[in-house]
Amino acid sequence: MFNFYILKSLVTGKYYIGSTRDVLARLKLHNTGKVQSTKSDLPWQIIYIESFIDLKSA
Repeated sequence: MFNFYILKSLVTGKYYIGSTRDVLARLKLHNTGKVQSTKSDLPWQIIYIESFIDLKSA
C-alpha cells in the first residue's frame, strides 16, 4: 500500500504534499530536517492520509 499525505508546518502554516509507504517514518525524516524542501519550516504535523493500492494512484 502507498499513502498520499498532507503535512502542515506548525510554525509557518505552509502545506506539504507527498506519498510514501510509511507515513510515520517519512514524517520523522521531515521533522529531523532530512528532507531539503521542508527543513526550513519545522516542525510538521500530519493533517491528512489516504491509502492506495499503488504509487501511481497515490
